[in-house]
Amino acid sequence: MKKRNYLLGIEMWVVGVSATNAIVFFATGSAISWNIAHFFDEFSRGFGMPIIAVAGLMAITHDYRPSVRMDVLLFAVASVITLAFVTTDFFDDFLPYYNLVMWTLFSVYLAYFIKRLLNVGAGFQAIVLLLGLVTSQAIACVYDFYKIPGDETNIVFNFYTLALCSWAYFMPAVYYAYCALERSCNQGLAVSRPVPFRN
Repeated sequence: MKKRNYLLGIEMWVVGVSATNAIVFFATGSAISWNIAHFFDEFSRGFGMPIIAVAGLMAITHDYRPSVRMDVLLFAVASVITLAFVTTDFFDDFLPYYNLVMWTLFSVYLAYFIKRLLNVGAGFQAIVLLLGLVTSQAIACVYDFYKIPGDETNIVFNFYTLALCSWAYFMPAVYYAYCALERSCNQGLAVSRPVPFRN
């Protein structure tokens, strides 16, 4: 089954690159890995998931198919704004609230997506995605506003471990939820098509 959903696919790669570089940084202390992880993390929290991934998911919920030019434009604009966010101090006070609002709006859309899954009988995928919604929203709420006691000294059980585990669960949950809803839509189309007459 060819998805050809570049918005959703590339954003999932972005999250993977961010998480991989975060792990490399924690293991080696590499400043380059930290800068890459930080940029892509901010990209995904502020634009990648709340805007780009939602546009990708809307291919199945609203039959929204943007042109390649629009795909490129979305990533380009998001990249430029993210670069401004991470390289200047001007947005420091505003950014935590912006990220939280954007992720909360993303969670609202995911709640709608879960409802669509329930409507087509994909209860298991709905529950799996609901768990991803709850854990990722909890991470978004804690991220810039609450520091776990002992976070700086605890290497194994700290905030970033929880965040990475949450996102590692969240990405396949979104993917399989998308596949389940896509299968249901495709089956609906197949049923609605007239059967050709044969002698």
